[in-house]
Amino acid sequence: MSPRTPARRILLLCGALLLAAQVAPLLAGQTLAWWQAFSTDWCGIPPGRAPDSDAPFICVQMFRRPSIPRAIALAAVLAAMLAAAYPMVRWCLRPIRELAAGIANVGPMNLGHRLRPGPGRSELAELGRAIDEMMDRIAVGYEAQRRFAADASHELRTPLAVQRTLIEVGMARTLTAEQLELLTTQLLATNERNERLIEGLLVLSESDRGLVARTPQRLDRIVAAVLDAHQARAAEAGVTITSRLQPRVVLGEQVLLERLVANLVQNAVKYNRADGVIEVQVGDDPALVVSNTGDDVPVEEVSALFEPFRRRFGNRIDHSGGAGLGLAIARSITRAHDGIIAASSTGHDGLRVQVSFPAASSPTASI
Repeated sequence: MSPRTPARRILLLCGALLLAAQVAPLLAGQTLAWWQAFSTDWCGIPPGRAPDSDAPFICVQMFRRPSIPRAIALAAVLAAMLAAAYPMVRWCLRPIRELAAGIANVGPMNLGHRLRPGPGRSELAELGRAIDEMMDRIAVGYEAQRRFAADASHELRTPLAVQRTLIEVGMARTLTAEQLELLTTQLLATNERNERLIEGLLVLSESDRGLVARTPQRLDRIVAAVLDAHQARAAEAGVTITSRLQPRVVLGEQVLLERLVANLVQNAVKYNRADGVIEVQVGDDPALVVSNTGDDVPVEEVSALFEPFRRRFGNRIDHSGGAGLGLAIARSITRAHDGIIAASSTGHDGLRVQVSFPAASSPTASI
C-alpha cells in the first residue's frame, strides 16, 4: 500500500488520534496545574475554606465539584487537538484532490486523457481504473454521436443537392410534358426519401429518450397485424411469410413495438431472394425471431448492421432505397423496452434477428 493512498494516511491519522486520546488526560492535568501556578485565584477564596453565601455561583460550583476545572481543561485540550487534526484530514484527502484536478481538465477535445493508475489494488488505483473505463464508454458514445451527426448531415445533403439540381434544370429551360413528368417524378422520389429519413431520425430520437409510459401489449397480435400489412409487398417480391405466434405480453408502447416489427419484416423482405422465405416466431424467450433467406452475411459484418446509416450492398429484391436506419431504430426501440436484440448469420443464407424482452407479470393477459 503506497504511502500516498488515503487508506495509509487515514491509518496514520487514527494512530495519532489514539495516542492523543491516551495523552489528553495528562495534558489536561498539566494544563490545569500550570493555570493554577501562574494565575491568580479570581474567586478570592483561600484553599480549604467554603465560599461565602454571596460568592459567585461558579465559585460555589467549583468548590462543590472539584472536577469541573479538570473537565474544562480536558475540553480545551480536546478542542486544540481537534483543530490540529483538521490539517491532518486535509493531508489524508490530498491524493483525492490531486486526482480530481486531473479529471477536471477532461473535456470534449481531450476525451483520450486517461489516469492510468497501474495494476495496484489500492482504493485510488481501483477508482482510477473505474474512471478510465467510464471515459472509454463516454468516448465511444461521443464518437458514435459525432459520426451519427456527420452521417445524418451527409444523408440529408445528398438528396437536397439532387432536388436543387433538378429544380435548376427545370428553371433553366422549357420542358416538354414528358420531361416535366420525369422531373416531377424524380423530385417526388427524392422528397419521399427525405421524408423517410427525417421520420426515421425522429423515431430514433424518440426511442433513445426512453418510454413515457408502459402498458401491457400483446406482441403476437402486433406481429400478426404487421405481417398482414406486408403480405402484399412480400407477394410482389415473391417472398413467402410463415409465422408461429404464441401469446406474449410485453410492457411498452404499441406504436414503437409496431415500428420495431415493421422494420425487421421490411428488412427481411428487402434483403431476400425472389423465391425466399421469411420465418417469424413469437414466444417466451426470445420473444421475437425474424429470419430471412437472403444472402449470407459475414460474421464480422453482423454487428455493424445495427449502426445508423449502415447498409448491406448485396443482392436485394426491393430497390426502394432507405436511410439505413431500420436496424438502428429496432435496436433503440428494443433498448427502450429493456430488451436485447441480436443478429446472427445462418451460416448458409440469410440473417436471423432475435429480440428478447423482460417477462411480463401476466403473460396471458388480454389486451
